[in-house]
Amino acid sequence: MRAFDSLVEDIRRICGQEDLCTSDPYDIWMTSLGYRVKDLFNHNRVLGLLPAAALTLFDMYPNNRLRLFYTQREFPIVRAFAALILLNIYRRTRDSSDLEMVRTHLDWLCQHACKGFSGPCWGLGFEYAVSADFKYNSNTPLSTMTPYVLEALVGYTEMTGDNRYIDTIRGIYSFFDKDLEVLEETDAYLVTSYSTIRDRRVINAVSYVMYSYCLLLPYLDDLARQQAKQRIDKLFAYVLMHQGKDGSWPYSPDGNSFIDCFHSCIVLKNLIKTDKIFPLVERRKCIELGYNYVKCSFYVESQGLFKRFSVSNKPSIVHFDLYDNAEMLNLAVMMGDSELTKTLAATIETAFESRGHIYSQIDTFGWRHNADMLRWAVMPYLYALATLAITAECPDERSGGI
Repeated sequence: MRAFDSLVEDIRRICGQEDLCTSDPYDIWMTSLGYRVKDLFNHNRVLGLLPAAALTLFDMYPNNRLRLFYTQREFPIVRAFAALILLNIYRRTRDSSDLEMVRTHLDWLCQHACKGFSGPCWGLGFEYAVSADFKYNSNTPLSTMTPYVLEALVGYTEMTGDNRYIDTIRGIYSFFDKDLEVLEETDAYLVTSYSTIRDRRVINAVSYVMYSYCLLLPYLDDLARQQAKQRIDKLFAYVLMHQGKDGSWPYSPDGNSFIDCFHSCIVLKNLIKTDKIFPLVERRKCIELGYNYVKCSFYVESQGLFKRFSVSNKPSIVHFDLYDNAEMLNLAVMMGDSELTKTLAATIETAFESRGHIYSQIDTFGWRHNADMLRWAVMPYLYALATLAITAECPDERSGGI
């Protein structure tokens, strides 16, 4: 594992910037041509396959370093991760400049929340053709993005005792309470929407909502707190009912879904963090079974990395992705799996870092792609490293943080 001082230097160099504009693996799909091609592919895979493949190859090879026709931009999740990472190292450094930069990122997030909703909320920040049935515009808040901002706001508030963001935190509850759609609810379980429309049932999104309600509990009045606790139980029940006997979760229980590494890790980390705040019935077997599945089903022993899919629904030339391995490293830290954290951290560094750059993807030929892209996945990687460095000295911090 790299030295703490060296890690802090890298973190401050990246997270200590007031401008966090970055290139992104989705740059090609944010162009007007890319958006139309993706939309065509979503409606008709036969007609859309060739143009989609052509744009993918253009983006990954001739244009991967040139970045022609693309625009760097800010992403809310990058700001949230930067704040979380700096809060993590502040636990040890107690350097006021780190805390000042955390406030800079949180203030930016408060100023750049989505407009027109019941409370503060955040999304991707770009227009995205999800499927033939759903498209998200740049102002669409998501149940998978808002929790990162909420965690950063709560983390800062609890660490410092500074209440400047209390109203924002309480406002976020209104987003979860009023703006997310209830797609299905019974006496036993609850499933909420991915965005603010009746869109799609996604397991990791449900786990994010569950954890968000946990974070909000101390900031609610008695009636809202009781309602939030009931929702936590029902959301967990939904996650539990869709776990396979082998410990896996599909991305969605509907349609031709897939099982991938980083979304599986996200479900597990949200379960672990929720249980720390609000103990869940039957969580031990659920978490252990899920962790064993990701360790056994995604790990490629010959290369020491975790692959993208155990069940795939479309072809890909990406063999290893930093996002998968960063989330797996973070999960291993939370599980106290010291043997895996040590070997995986070293292997990620060797595989994805080169000459001062951090790459996000490795293709089937072993070539690195997507250098220094903060959203996907430099920030999740730095977060995992910071968590690993802190928990190495403070084991009781193992299950904290997002």
